[in-house]
Amino acid sequence: MKLYLYTYRRFVGSFLLLIAAALVATWGFAALPSQVQNGKKPGTKPNGDKPNNGKQAKPVVSRDPVVINGASMIQEGRQIFRFDTYGDEAFWGDTLHLHQAIEGTQFGGIGPGLSPSNALAVGLKVDVDALPAKVVSQLKRGKVNLGDPAVTLTLIKADAVLGVKGTFNPDGSLKSIGLTCAVCHSTVNDSLAPGIGSRLDGWANRDLNSGAIIAFAPNVKPLTDLLSIVHPGITDEQVRAVLLSWGPGKFDAELLFDGKAFRPDGGPAATLLPNAFGLAGHNLHTWTGGWGTVTYWNALVAVLELHGVGTFFDERMDDTNKFPIAAAARFGHVSVPPDSDLVTSKLPALHYYQLSLPAPKPKAGTDFDAAAAARGDALFSGKANCNSCHHEPLWTEPGWNDHTPAEIGIDSFQAERSPDGKYRTMNLAALFVRERGLFMFPQNKGRFYHDGRFQTLLDVVKSYDTRFGLGLSDQEELDLVEYLKSL
Repeated sequence: MKLYLYTYRRFVGSFLLLIAAALVATWGFAALPSQVQNGKKPGTKPNGDKPNNGKQAKPVVSRDPVVINGASMIQEGRQIFRFDTYGDEAFWGDTLHLHQAIEGTQFGGIGPGLSPSNALAVGLKVDVDALPAKVVSQLKRGKVNLGDPAVTLTLIKADAVLGVKGTFNPDGSLKSIGLTCAVCHSTVNDSLAPGIGSRLDGWANRDLNSGAIIAFAPNVKPLTDLLSIVHPGITDEQVRAVLLSWGPGKFDAELLFDGKAFRPDGGPAATLLPNAFGLAGHNLHTWTGGWGTVTYWNALVAVLELHGVGTFFDERMDDTNKFPIAAAARFGHVSVPPDSDLVTSKLPALHYYQLSLPAPKPKAGTDFDAAAAARGDALFSGKANCNSCHHEPLWTEPGWNDHTPAEIGIDSFQAERSPDGKYRTMNLAALFVRERGLFMFPQNKGRFYHDGRFQTLLDVVKSYDTRFGLGLSDQEELDLVEYLKSL
């Protein structure tokens, strides 16, 4: 009997240990990054990601399939946001030959090539965490030749240039080049030097001169051919002039839809790049919200702006009066076979990741005056009536957050370039970043509204005071600015 009890206890004890080990393994498996779940060791490059030096993110221990799915979607979405080109190398490299201009004649390309100093000057950013420690040390000591295009190629090969993906030949020259979401909607924290630091996903790159980068391509004829639909006889040089008119931090998403290169006042029709953070709970997206939701815009950009290989449908683009180029080119009816589609399957995870990006939080005493902000808070919901559209904590309306130009009291030019002719109530979170000019060139700080017409937040408040007859005193205007900076 004693022998039986001893054997039974050993059996039960061993069984419980096995169960505990299985649970720990299950929990740990759910918590590890997706590359571990896919059979890759921590510290290796998953799908073009940079090494993590063997370090893992703080685990979220759970057996809940919803939590497991959420963690997996965020990891997958981050990879897509940062590194996926959707096959757009066929456009930027194979068609426009942008890679040839980047590498220059030294590597079999065209012209002088793109040096790191010139790349930084047009707003391209470098991820310091993707660089080997030796290179970081050399950069700190000024031992890297920032005038050499060969260094640019090295940075691209290391996946260190945000949003730029290179395909290389065996001899080290560029075979092609592609662009990702991160080229426009990420920047860095300048931890090593201006333009060189750790990634800040979702932060609009207010230094990026996207027009200058596109104009740098040796072949812009595909753009010229599209614009000639509404501008017969337009030349490549005229197209380049339009691109160069955009300036830093701007992009014209509708140019190849309607052909409107300039506003009625003669200014460029390009708009500021919007932030991609703080969008959870928002319905309509972009400055002119009638285009659609976040995931709608992701599909449009991936297929029609980045020129990736995917499917996109929107019959509103058949309107020949509003979108003459898009209608003629059948942009609202782009379809590829499912096995060739490099976009559609990535939209869910990309959407999930973007909605997970939090807006940066300001600090009292550094980013805003707390006492003045408290007074501004009362004005925001009271006398100034800002909360009638910018509802806390979304800072936009729950539901259909769209308004006519007449309701806002501004011109209709940009609104009329969208399907519904309206402006979206924009998110106010993290306005302090632009007001202070954090992680951007000093000359690019501020610039509010879709076209940057207001240089400072005080300019915005004064305009609203005038347009809506709010009757704010000078001190109340300043208090309201401090509150806006606190959001």
